[in-house]
Amino acid sequence: MRILIVGAGVAGPTVAHWLLQGNHEVTIVERASAPREGGYLIDFWGAGFDVAERMGIVPRLSEVGYAVRELREVNDRGQTIARMDPRRVAKSANGRFLSVARSDLATIILSSLDGRVETLFGVTVNTIEDRGDRVVVHFASSPARDFDLVIGADGLHSSVRRQVFGPESDFERHLGIMVSVFVLDGYEPRDELVGVTRTTVGRQVLRFAQRDGSTVVALTFRHEATSPLSDLTAQQDLLRDSFADMRWEVPEILDRMPDARSFYFDRVSQIRMPTWSRGRVALLGDAAACASLLAGQGSALAMIEGYVLAQALNDPSNDHTAALIEYERTLSSFVRSKQDAAARMGVAFAPRNRFELALRNGAIRSMRVPLLADIAIGLSLHDEVDLPEASGRPS
Repeated sequence: MRILIVGAGVAGPTVAHWLLQGNHEVTIVERASAPREGGYLIDFWGAGFDVAERMGIVPRLSEVGYAVRELREVNDRGQTIARMDPRRVAKSANGRFLSVARSDLATIILSSLDGRVETLFGVTVNTIEDRGDRVVVHFASSPARDFDLVIGADGLHSSVRRQVFGPESDFERHLGIMVSVFVLDGYEPRDELVGVTRTTVGRQVLRFAQRDGSTVVALTFRHEATSPLSDLTAQQDLLRDSFADMRWEVPEILDRMPDARSFYFDRVSQIRMPTWSRGRVALLGDAAACASLLAGQGSALAMIEGYVLAQALNDPSNDHTAALIEYERTLSSFVRSKQDAAARMGVAFAPRNRFELALRNGAIRSMRVPLLADIAIGLSLHDEVDLPEASGRPS
């Protein structure tokens, strides 16, 4: 089939990689002018690791990844009040665990396509017309083209979803938390391979030193009111107001914020839809079922979904309708369980009150007890999903 994928993040290039085995003619379009940089560090394990392994990219991910040796919670004076060792997670997973920057993951997946997929940056989809036997896609600055299938892998604020399924407000579930992630060059101090957090009621600041001399900073905070998603100045003003009385290194971080190399700001939300496809249009990754950053597995879920969708489409016994039904049947319960678990994780990033704050810090301290740590880690590392065998020719 001629398949258009909208979005060149993690989900889009993953499904493209596997669609090549089914001899499909694949085009990826991305509205950004180049692959996106920045983003936070993600932990990678379970079925997502399995997909990466089948793609042959684990050695490269290991090269660019980080072996984080400590997560440290500090007080206003920078003194450690709780800590845990993430290396226990890797040990429990028999080494099948990686911490990697999301942008590095996306770049490696995209490079795995090795020029075999038409990939166009700086391209915006204006309208999508499903005519039953084909989909006519109109672009902002190029002629319309016909495709047999369109896959929307364009993120939380998906344009494909809005055009084909309805307004975002019909499917978005805001979790009452905002997030900003930005990268600062030359920030001091640097705690190599240590994630350092300062958490108070309703707010958290995290910093992590990267190997290129930069530091990635993540700010999360409770905020229920309307948020400025398209005004950079208003976003940074809101962050200054929300963290104004927070101590530790926060004043310096806020002062340095306007000079950030990259800057991201958004609601922490989930997308919950009754179906992930309509006619000849399907959704993938955050566009279909965003679990939010609270899940800690958004990129892994995107890769799992991309793999399963491609295998269904590559199956010669399926037409596109049967393939899309199989894709959703295989994953809907699994993804919903991840969303439900994520919705309960707000306490880790922005506790509502002092009780939740004490509960969070106590949970971190308990991870220093080997038996408790092994039990908790064992429960979190298992993914209840059976990946289908890859079909089609080797890529």
